[in-house]
Amino acid sequence: MPFSISPHQRRLFLKGAGALGLVIPFGLSFRTDVAAGPNRLAPLVGEWPLCRTAASGDAAAGAPAVGPLRKINFAWNATAACLPTIPAALDKGYFAKNGLDVSLINYSGSTDQLLETLATGKADAAVGMALRWLKPLEQGFDVKIVAGLHGGCLRLLAPKASGISALKDLKGKTIAVSDTNSPARNFFAILLKKAGVDPEHDVDYKIYPQPLLRAAVEKGEAQACADGDPYTYSWLKDGTFAEVSSNMRDDYAQLTCCIIGVSGKLLREDKKAVAALVRSLLDAGEFTAAHPDESAAALAPYVTSISVAELAGLARYHTHHAHPVGADLKRELTHYAQDLKLIDVLKRSTDPARYADRIVVDVLSS
Repeated sequence: MPFSISPHQRRLFLKGAGALGLVIPFGLSFRTDVAAGPNRLAPLVGEWPLCRTAASGDAAAGAPAVGPLRKINFAWNATAACLPTIPAALDKGYFAKNGLDVSLINYSGSTDQLLETLATGKADAAVGMALRWLKPLEQGFDVKIVAGLHGGCLRLLAPKASGISALKDLKGKTIAVSDTNSPARNFFAILLKKAGVDPEHDVDYKIYPQPLLRAAVEKGEAQACADGDPYTYSWLKDGTFAEVSSNMRDDYAQLTCCIIGVSGKLLREDKKAVAALVRSLLDAGEFTAAHPDESAAALAPYVTSISVAELAGLARYHTHHAHPVGADLKRELTHYAQDLKLIDVLKRSTDPARYADRIVVDVLSS
């Protein structure tokens, strides 16, 4: 039987769970019970955690589309501080305006595993990082990339007292990363290669859980750490660590970081729904760029490790106005593919332009 919970109570619960390190079990999740009113939640059995459903339009986006809404299951990592566009699209009514009823599926695993949720039909669409997805997509998942979401969110840090201020200073050093195929590991391997440092022979990598990367450096087990926000952003706050490099520098500052993928099945059966999803996210991206405080407030119930003000600061830092589609997206993913070949992540036989053309679909061109 549905039970009532206010938005304030829900936020307190999520923040408390985050503080205690609790995770809602995969067998239980919640959706908005539209018939019971906007503050009514009903438990769902056999669904993924933290599912939310777009119930109606919002003044920021205009009135919802007339007629029944197309249901879409959208998978994301809800603790990613760089994704305010996603809950903003829901809370501000952009999905409903474009005729969609979107449920957010919180997937706390590695973002490359999101590709499996798409290919196996557990989700219709998902957001992931380009540098995480391009290698597995080379293997032939039934998934297509339809839009970029934003740029930024990867940083390489070292203690200020270490004397490491440039990539070339990392020769002979150890970098702490979360896994051997992490976007941060691959991205900074590319930059090291371009700086004249062999990322395979001149640098060592040690694997630690994300929250312990800084601690590994402080213990002397590594001399630098590389990861994404909100961790790296938080580790800069006390002034002990400095940013050596990031993907907000040089030509990479103009490239998308997170991308939107959809299942091949959905694209074949309902291209209009995919186009509606892309339009919703592009509009929400512009909203986030123009209204970072409101978008941060929409994301805050999910990301409890930093304050709403800090989330808003990150929304201003990340490039939410940069969301390429079509030819622009192909060009950017071609750039990434060329760089991943440079460090032998993609096959040497892979043609970057042809590869990007194969995995990217422009759903807004017709």
